[in-house]
Amino acid sequence: MRYHWKNVIGAACLALCGMGLPLSASADDKDVIAYRQHIMRALDAQTAALGMVLSGAVPEDNLVSHLETIAVAAQAGLASFEAKIAGGESSPDVWAKWPDFSTRMNAFAANTAKVAKMAREQGKDAIMGEIATALSCKSCHDAYRVKK
Repeated sequence: MRYHWKNVIGAACLALCGMGLPLSASADDKDVIAYRQHIMRALDAQTAALGMVLSGAVPEDNLVSHLETIAVAAQAGLASFEAKIAGGESSPDVWAKWPDFSTRMNAFAANTAKVAKMAREQGKDAIMGEIATALSCKSCHDAYRVKK
């Protein structure tokens, strides 16, 4: 079944917004951490799916959808850390170095949105040189994720 990118983005936004409801309803710390982890897993899943598209393993029909979903989830991810509740795989440095962390997450969202626009307008080949910069997950994980 083929999905239009607007439908995929709309569904992702509704899911992410719906997941945010517990935060505004005075969720306990475990709920906040679980919410944050769900968003990070969504980012991981979308990045993995994007990798399959970029490698040619699957058709590129949903290339833009995956990139746009990553951009939306990155913004939701940043919001999920605003509660300043340590735990999960997040290093306390997330909050100790908030200006750097939030700058990185905002850049991640902006860069993936920019690459999504390029892909929509110019196709997969146009983004191949930009994608590694847009998906700068490792640098943030190295600085702000507790090592397993």
